[in-house]
Amino acid sequence: MPDGKKGGVRCVHLNDNYRCDIFNSPERPTVCGGFKAERAFCGNNRAEAVRILAQLEGLSIWEGL
Repeated sequence: MPDGKKGGVRCVHLNDNYRCDIFNSPERPTVCGGFKAERAFCGNNRAEAVRILAQLEGLSIWEGL
């Protein structure tokens, strides 16, 4: 995604299993490689992570998850 992506927008490299298709590729963006998953941001499961990140980003589109 050469112009970056907005919060709440699915990455084009995310597969159906929510895994990065370019994880081990030199094409993987530096920002992705620098992300360190922490429970405070990722919660205990995907739904919790989405809620936490949406709150941090100030998004309302994820309400109800």
